[in-house]
Amino acid sequence: MRPAREHATHGGHTYFVTSQTYERRLFFGNERWAKLMLEVLYHYRERAYLLHEFVIMKDHFHLLITPKTSLEKAVQFVKGGFSFRAKRDLGYAGEVWQPGFPDHRIRDAQDYEIHRRYIFNNPVKKKYVNEAHLYPCSSASGLFELDPAPQWLRTSSASGAKAQEFLAGAGTAKAVPLQSKEQNQAKAVPFQSQEQNQAKAVPLQDKDQKLAEGVLSQFEIKNTEKAKALAAAAFEQSTDREPKK
Repeated sequence: MRPAREHATHGGHTYFVTSQTYERRLFFGNERWAKLMLEVLYHYRERAYLLHEFVIMKDHFHLLITPKTSLEKAVQFVKGGFSFRAKRDLGYAGEVWQPGFPDHRIRDAQDYEIHRRYIFNNPVKKKYVNEAHLYPCSSASGLFELDPAPQWLRTSSASGAKAQEFLAGAGTAKAVPLQSKEQNQAKAVPFQSQEQNQAKAVPLQDKDQKLAEGVLSQFEIKNTEKAKALAAAAFEQSTDREPKK
């Protein structure tokens, strides 16, 4: 069930934000687009917002952020920044986003937990993967550096002990720093490219093969062979295509 929404009224709070692609096109089912979206999301982190949790789905994204400016400007950095990069780096001059964005102001730690779990479960609900941590474009994967939950959420008297315990590790236990190129000895979980988009999973790379380029190649994936196989199989059902220019 989708969490109830409460629209933003002013800055200085933590928000759950959603934005959909234009005409619900499956832009982020394409590897290059997904990697670029991750790059843009982290480019504006700290400058425009604190990034607590996120998931990038094929036709939308969800964020848990605490803006450092107005919420509208923070989201515009992400959406406008990506549109600019898509035109410059991908040669795509068309519309990328639906106008506007739904938002919900987080009220307490329990509310935070509900939306955090919603983000984690989104890829599972869409049957991209069987377990949340297997989806590579989500903070649930444990591959990304995240900002801890705001202190005021940790001390909220209305949240209850269970939510407090949950938030004790939010944004810290599974979050790992971005690795340098010298440290990166891992494989990126593959997406489908235009040439490989015939309902076939992109094979996992061997150790001696060139590592995938882009944002995802900066992180170490610690899944077992079974987990890797499940992640790869999740994309076999995709029928996404390179967006038309």
